[in-house]
Amino acid sequence: MTKRKTRKPSNNKISNLTNTILSILKKDRNQNFNYKQIAAKIGVNDASSRNQIIKKLQQLKAKEEIEEVERGKFAIVNNNEYHTGRVDMASRGSGYIISDDFEDDTYISSNNMNKALHGDEVEFYVYKRKNRGKQEGEVTNIIKRAKSEYVGVIQLHKNYAFVVVDGNKMYTDIFVPISKINNAENGDKVLVALEEWPEKADSPNGKILEVLGKPGEHNTEMHAILAEYGLPLDFPPEIEAFADKIDTSITEEEIAKRRDMRKDLTFTIDPKDAKDFDDALSFTVLEDGLYEIGIHIADVSHYLTPDNVLDDEAYERATSVYLVDRVVPMLPEILSNNACSLRPNEEKYTFSAVFKINDKAEIMDQWFGKTVTYSDARFAYEEAQAIIENNLGLKASEVIKNPGKIDTTIPQEVAISGKEYKTTQEVAQATLKLDELAKIMRSKRMSAGAISFDKVEVKFNLDEEANPIGVFFKTSKDANKLIEEFMLLANKKVAEFIGKQDPKKTFVYRVHDEPDESKLAALQNVVGRFGYKLNLQDRKSVSNSLNNLLKEVNGKKEQNLVDTLTIRTMSKAEYTTRNIGHYGLAFDYYTHFTSPIRRYPDVMVHRLLQHYLEGGKSANEDIYEDKCNHSSNMEGLATRAERDSIKYMQIRFMEDHKNEEFVGVISGVTDWGIYIEIIANKCEGMVSVRDMKDDHYQFDEDHYAVIGKKNNIMYQLGEEVVVKVKSTDLVKKHLDFTLIGKHEA
Repeated sequence: MTKRKTRKPSNNKISNLTNTILSILKKDRNQNFNYKQIAAKIGVNDASSRNQIIKKLQQLKAKEEIEEVERGKFAIVNNNEYHTGRVDMASRGSGYIISDDFEDDTYISSNNMNKALHGDEVEFYVYKRKNRGKQEGEVTNIIKRAKSEYVGVIQLHKNYAFVVVDGNKMYTDIFVPISKINNAENGDKVLVALEEWPEKADSPNGKILEVLGKPGEHNTEMHAILAEYGLPLDFPPEIEAFADKIDTSITEEEIAKRRDMRKDLTFTIDPKDAKDFDDALSFTVLEDGLYEIGIHIADVSHYLTPDNVLDDEAYERATSVYLVDRVVPMLPEILSNNACSLRPNEEKYTFSAVFKINDKAEIMDQWFGKTVTYSDARFAYEEAQAIIENNLGLKASEVIKNPGKIDTTIPQEVAISGKEYKTTQEVAQATLKLDELAKIMRSKRMSAGAISFDKVEVKFNLDEEANPIGVFFKTSKDANKLIEEFMLLANKKVAEFIGKQDPKKTFVYRVHDEPDESKLAALQNVVGRFGYKLNLQDRKSVSNSLNNLLKEVNGKKEQNLVDTLTIRTMSKAEYTTRNIGHYGLAFDYYTHFTSPIRRYPDVMVHRLLQHYLEGGKSANEDIYEDKCNHSSNMEGLATRAERDSIKYMQIRFMEDHKNEEFVGVISGVTDWGIYIEIIANKCEGMVSVRDMKDDHYQFDEDHYAVIGKKNNIMYQLGEEVVVKVKSTDLVKKHLDFTLIGKHEA
């Protein structure tokens, strides 16, 4: 528990006086201070302390670190040693600042952090010296707090309370006056807002915004994950009320403004548990041997008009959030699951990319615009996959000429709804041809240098109370890849259509930079332990060798580890108006057009595309760049929340398996412990070095291992070991293992 303290007058030598004086002067560089003002800032008023300050001021003046701007008044000497960056906090109050001004991060000790918190944008000063090989510095000003709201557990006292913040990145608790506890009870998990941080206080002041519930309870922890990242749980009543008043009817007047494609065979292929369907495919065989294929996307922008309260809410959210047991949608249900969901046997307003394609998957013609469509059928991925697998070896061109050859049998376990035979046969015919074309398009992408990430997704079977009763792995099959390729095609062609126009027009792109060379070299070191090699000679060889690596590890025990490490070497994809292409997909132009129900950038793309189709002038680039930055930031928060929810559910699952032994792969090695991922369920936990009692183990960074000092036993990245669950902590999301030993195959 952190308690409030003030420094008492002392006749002893003032510790760290040089840094203290410099810190005071740096923080207020536009002000001048005399020795009395500095003494007051420090909290001393005795003669001995004042003399020490006077003497130190003269020494710093002689060193030209400060200047006497007028008699007895001092200011810092302005120089070029001030920089800006973001704080990356360690667990004990010290940390690093990541800045574009330096290749290496700058170490900041706890007494030089000066109330900066994890993620804050700060100004900092770098010492001229390096201590123990580390560049050191001091925070001189907090430019912008990363966040003002925190999740933690409240501890009540008679006249005040403290909130102990979740996680190890917060080095202080938060003081809350008893008048601002908002009816919280001792031990509740709460959302607390920072208000101020008095100069001489060790802890900031705060107030309780919301009581989330009791720690460890399922709904409390899910709500806490959202609150931690500033993500909403529900829509405000006024937003729901506004959405409910929207006219969602299909009118003849609006149909007249659109291309009518209701007679084209149109269907959706989605996960069997999907509740919203924002994309559909249409398929028509043309007389000239070409195929007209439409990618139809829910026309969210028809209902979501700029600058109303619903649009403002969607923009702020920027994305739907997919936690392990729920979806927090970007749009209210009246739109996401009804008006904008391309449900079977319903007419819908859509925004479409329509292509004429030949048997070589070459685009012979294209059209973009607003449409009205009618979905003839809804298929699950499993149903489409069954059709593809039942007709292996049957050429799609034969199917087009003789659809009677198609086997439309769908196993009962994957059939999710009854469908008329005629519809099933027509969709099967279309699916087989689309699958053939998709495989050609995918092959072209791979040849052009695209990276093939088919990372295994961990999913949980949940009972009615959201308890995890099983784990399964979601993999991408032909049916998934079919949809993916046509969505990629639409996104790519929309981006090309606008991006290649002259004069240049402002647009929203999804970009992905080339991987960093140092990260690729680090990846080579790790995968080399498993016997794999990368060719880092040039861009094409890098992409080819990464694809070969991902193909070679497929199905092996180290697959998830190597997949994860490979993804981490990649630059982060983001939204921007400044196109640099998409490295991972090997596209020169790429955008997000196909999911406006769950991504706000797609809404922006729809609006801009329609604006330019109508002959509009280029939009304001600065405004859209700000919106892109916001969307990228919100996407990052949503991703972190989703990972936290999976981690939480993994720990809940392992609580019921405490007496079992598991085989796992060492997925990380640090000086404090080794991380192990269980092969059977992908749950990851840690074995603390302190708990490895058979020897004194030391971290060997070069070998990604810990090595016993006496017995020389090595536990190395990628090795298989046997572990048992030692402890689980749902609140801190910690899973600790006991190491049984190496696994003997």
